[in-house]
Amino acid sequence: MKLLEQFGIILTLTFIVETFKELVPLPVPASVYGLVLMLLLLKFKILNISAIKDASKLLIETMPIMFIPAAVGLLNAWNVIRDLLIPLTLVVSLTTVIVMVISGHITQFIIVSSKKKKELAN
Repeated sequence: MKLLEQFGIILTLTFIVETFKELVPLPVPASVYGLVLMLLLLKFKILNISAIKDASKLLIETMPIMFIPAAVGLLNAWNVIRDLLIPLTLVVSLTTVIVMVISGHITQFIIVSSKKKKELAN
């Protein structure tokens, strides 16, 4: 029953976000709105993490299964992808490195900022 309640919370938030996306004419995916909403609810302690922890864990554990149809779709489109394999590989590799570098810098900035706040507090 606990898992059902947690799924209910997640599905309710999903419904709210999908409705919000339809009302706001911005080219932002509903999943991004959902992540922001979940972050705000957890950050401001409106929603406790224990209220969704088990259902979230189950969803994350089953996530790899959701990529199987996409992989099969790539195999079906091999004739198109084959001609673009080198450019696609370069773009994916380059953007992966860029995301890693930017994420690392942001993480370092947050760590340094939080250390400075702790030093000022002491």
